[in-house]
Order: sequence, then C-alpha cells, then structure tokens
Amino acid sequence: MSDLLWPVALATLGAILGSFLATVALRWPAGQSALSGRSMCDGCGRPLSAVDLVPLLSFVGLRGRARCCGATIPALHWQVEAGCAVGGFLAGLVASGAPALLIAGFGWLLVLVVALDATEFWIPDPLPMVIAALGLIASFFLPPPLVERIIGGVAGFTSLWLIGFLYHRVRRVEGLGGADPKLFGAIGLWLGWRMLPPVLLLAALIGLGIVAWRMTTGRAVARDDALPFGAYLALAAYPALLLMVHLGP
Repeated sequence: MSDLLWPVALATLGAILGSFLATVALRWPAGQSALSGRSMCDGCGRPLSAVDLVPLLSFVGLRGRARCCGATIPALHWQVEAGCAVGGFLAGLVASGAPALLIAGFGWLLVLVVALDATEFWIPDPLPMVIAALGLIASFFLPPPLVERIIGGVAGFTSLWLIGFLYHRVRRVEGLGGADPKLFGAIGLWLGWRMLPPVLLLAALIGLGIVAWRMTTGRAVARDDALPFGAYLALAAYPALLLMVHLGP
C-alpha cells in the first residue's frame, strides 16, 4: 500500500486542482478571473454548493447537467480534472516527495495548455513563463543538469521560432502560433536539449494522427487549417519527462 501513497495522493490533489484549472480554462479567454467570488454555474450564474463541486464524481452524479438550471456542464470540466488526476498519479509512480510534486506540477500546467490551445488556439504568455521558472527550480531535484536545461531552453525557442519565421517568409502566412516557440523553450528547460527532437517528432505524429482520424470520419481537412500544435507539444512532453525520470541519469 505504501507504494501507492504518492500516486493516490497526487491523483487526488490533481483532481482537486483540475477543478480549478478547468474554471481557469473557461474563464481566462473571456477575460474573467477564476478567483473572483464563489464558484458559479456556467449556465445561470447561481452559486454552486459543495456537493456540486466534487471533482469527477459531481459530473457523473449530475449526468452532465447543472442541478440548479439543467444546463449542460461543459465537458472541459471533467476532462481537465481527469487529465490532472492521471498526471498526478503517473508522477507519483516515478518519484516521491518534492520531485513528484514538481513533476505533477509540470503535468498540471501542461493540461491547462492543452485545454486552452485545443479550445481557443491560445496559450497566454504567463503559462510558458511559469513552466520555464518551474523547470529551473526542478534542476535542483531532477535530471538533467542545469546546463543542459538552459541549452534546451534556448534551442527549443530558437528552433521553432526559426521554423515559423522561414514558413512565413516562404508562404506569407503564419505557420506557427507565437506562443509555440515559448512553450517549446519552456519544455527545453525541463527536459534538456537531448529530449527535444523526440518530443518534436512525437508532437508532429500526434498532429498527423489527429488529421488522419478526422479524414477517416469524413471531416474535411484543408491545407491551411489551424491545428493546436502547442497542445501536441504538451502531450508529448509529459511522457518524455516521466520516461526520463524513470530511467534515471
């Protein structure tokens, strides 16, 4: 049972924090604060009771409908809660103590990146900045060494910025969001430069897989359709960190 202490504890904490992060993902793009006042129903604006705020269980118990007005509860709530719970559980499997908390924190922030980029095609600048700062702190507890992280941060930002710059020069349209190089640089501060090529490759494969899935379901895919590449980078970065920590130096 002791082996499951950290995974279960971080999964529980992740689900709780995920409830808050889901609110952030829904309110931030609208210019609203997730810290203002009590939790409100997304449908009618009435205050929610404690029983309506239990992560994951409330959504299942209410069958996806608000108790107060019957409005559909955005699926993003349970999706972010579940993502943060899984991220916390996996962090607890590969580490414990402060390293596990840092790994989980990285995962929770990446869940927020996925939620915002997948729904709004938007990654606000504070998110990569916080991820980058946390990556520097993590250098005291986790591999790789600080020098490799700094090189990774510079290489991550520069490589994607250069790709976006050249794409724009050739095609005269934006090929990458302005936040993607910043996010990749922040990921480099976590993983170091050696892991950047596999993460970039995996992110590209995720994107191609999603495009292929859309095509098989009959959805039209145009050449210039926007894709949330920052979300794909986030999805690729977390398992890379877990694998790196599991395998050790």
